[in-house]
Order: sequence, then structure tokens, then C-alpha cells
Amino acid sequence: MISVKTKSTLIAANLLFSATLMAQEVPVQTTSESGEQVFASCISNIQQKAETAGIDKSVISYALDDVKQIDKVLEYDRNQPEFVQTFPTYLNKRVTQWRIDKGREMLRKHKDLLNDLTKEYGVPAHYLISFWGLETNFGSYKGKMPIIDSLATLACDERRSRFFTQELLTALKLMQRENLKKDKMLGSWAGAMGHTQFMPSAYINYAVDGDNDGLVDLWDSEPDALSSAANFLNKLGWEKGFIWGREVTLPDNFDYSHSGKDSRKQLTQWSEFGIRKVNDDKIPKSEIDASLILPTGAKGPAFLVYRNFDVIMRWNNSESYALAVGYLADRIIGKPEWAKSLPDLPNYPISQMVELQDGLNDLGFDVGKADGIMGPATRKGIRQFQLSRNMLADGYPDDSVFSGVQEAVRSNLSGS
Repeated sequence: MISVKTKSTLIAANLLFSATLMAQEVPVQTTSESGEQVFASCISNIQQKAETAGIDKSVISYALDDVKQIDKVLEYDRNQPEFVQTFPTYLNKRVTQWRIDKGREMLRKHKDLLNDLTKEYGVPAHYLISFWGLETNFGSYKGKMPIIDSLATLACDERRSRFFTQELLTALKLMQRENLKKDKMLGSWAGAMGHTQFMPSAYINYAVDGDNDGLVDLWDSEPDALSSAANFLNKLGWEKGFIWGREVTLPDNFDYSHSGKDSRKQLTQWSEFGIRKVNDDKIPKSEIDASLILPTGAKGPAFLVYRNFDVIMRWNNSESYALAVGYLADRIIGKPEWAKSLPDLPNYPISQMVELQDGLNDLGFDVGKADGIMGPATRKGIRQFQLSRNMLADGYPDDSVFSGVQEAVRSNLSGS
């Protein structure tokens, strides 16, 4: 399922409400009132906002009069895993033989529809099937949490009130437009819905009627879900005729400082650096831009990724997710496993990654907020640190990086 933090690109979409309305936070009381009183007061404010937004009073009453706070949702929102999930662990849980086989079955089942969608939106069928498989196991698990209650719970929580207030109001507008019933609106604890796990803002802006029955139903209509995914990817900027990327091999003397999502170069330049296809053919000379990413550092496979990789990341802002989508899509149409196997990497605690990020920031290698997440900014900071110490700058946090940053921070402190 699509996680909330990686849905940030969806909120940038054309929401229905005015900027003035949406810029306002729903007041979340921090007085001595009981939790129930605080929640009730918050819901009352949301009801007023919904009326201002033009939502029918009957819809507001139906959705919110008996809305409940779900403590489990707050637990999920606060929960943080103890260990960083390595890319091999992430990928092996998601690109399985079952998903490959089931994906091929779904490709055959929806062949005619998928062909039409590719013609209309430019997105190849196997990518749509891959997204579907990764989001909900082809619809076998779409989530069981009540969407309105979940969104209300998060909207009335201080941590991300604005985001979820927007999503809740959009969900009410969606209920009005599609005549949706609350007992049908089940999904993830964070409000993602249907076969493709759209947040309300994505649903209302990009979901389309794929089976021409006059309704847009992402729960029970596979054609609606697949058509909506195609429309969404098209609107996100999918480039027709291009793949997501490809595995490549690097020369022995490769300068790893060129790697990283933010280091885009033309294929001609990558070819001049000695990068080749895994079958040892040369990379074609072209002005097409690509980035080189190394999800497990220099010991693992390397990939040149193109603009459509960026589009996948606009669906879910994670390099690991985008690689999984591309790999599963390739396997569904019969492409082989990656030539270079993934290394067996040790787990390390989230707390250790936070300490590393704090250390990099202290040393002047800005990685943003220390949150324990190994994103592009952290990889860039690691590469910069590695370069400053004449280390192999692959952006991967091995033991030498952890110990090197610790030593550098201690040295700075002792010298100050």
C-alpha cells in the first residue's frame, strides 16, 4: 500500500477547495479537556469547514455525526520500525514468483482493456499490472479500516492536521459526487482506498470510469482501477515509448561520485564513462538524460534510470518502490532476473541511522531532518562525506561510514 508520507505529491494536485480555506489548520485543543471533548470540538470545526466548501449538509451529517476516533490509527502513525529495511529485504518481499505469475494472468485477463489504455494514456500494460500487484496484491487486500474514521482521527491529531483535514474534506466531496456509502469506504489506516490505494485527493482528481457504468468505483471495478492508474500516471508525466531504466555494468575504475538520483547526464556521457549494458553492449549515444543509482552500494547491481522512474516516484516517493515497480513489470513480460545478485546486507537500527544523519549535519553535509530514512538527501550526504575522506563514494552507509562519521564528530568536539 502507498504510505502517507510518500503521498505528498498527491496533495500538490488540483484540490477542489480554495487556498484560503485549505491553509487554515483545524484547531486541535491542547487544554485540560478530555480526549473525547477535544475530538468532538475538532469534528465540529471540520463540519463548519465542509459547509463552507459547499458540501451538502446531509452528506456532512451522514459522514461525521457518529464519526469515531480510532486509537489504533494513532498507534500506526506513531509506530516506527526498530531496524532500517535493507533494499534486498524490501525487494524480495515484493517481487515474488507468485506476483510475477499472477501479474501475467491479469495481463491476459485484461488484455483488451490494457491495450486501449496504452493507446489512450501511453502507459504500457505491464506497468499498470505491476502497480496493481504491489499496491493490493491485485485487489486481494485493499485494507479494512473505515476511511472516514481514520481520516478524522488523523485530522484531529496535531502532527499532520492540515494534510488529513484536506483529505477528509475531499473524501466528503467524493462521497457526495459518487454517492459512496461509509461501509464501503474501507482502506488503509491512513486513508488510501481501492485496488490502486488512492488517497481521496488522487481519487477525486484522477480516478475515471473505465467500465462506462456512470460510476467511478475503485473498490469493485477492476476496469475503473486500471483506467484510473493509467490516467494518474499520464497526468504525472509518463513519457510514452520509454522504459523506467535498465541494469548496467560499471568499469573497474568508475568514479562513484557521479552516482545518485540528482546527478543526471546524457546517455552519451554515461557511455563515455565506460558504462555498458549487462550483455556487454555499449550504451547507445543519445541526448536522453539518465541517473545512476546504486541501491546497495558498489557491491550490488547498478541502474541507469530515466524520466519514467521519476514518474513512478511521484506515485510513491521511494527509490526502492520505483525499482520494485520497474523490476516486477519487466519480469511480468518475461525479462530475466537482474544479472548481478543483491548482496546479503546486515540490518542496522533506525537509531543508528538517525545518529549518522545527525553526524553528517554536524559535519556540514546537509541531509535534512534526522528521521532514520535512507533517502536521496542522506545518500548525497554520505557521498560527500566519502569524497571528503577519499573513500569509495557510492553513497552507501557501510561500517566504515558509520565509524568515520562518529570519529569525525568526536574530533570536531574535542578540537572545539
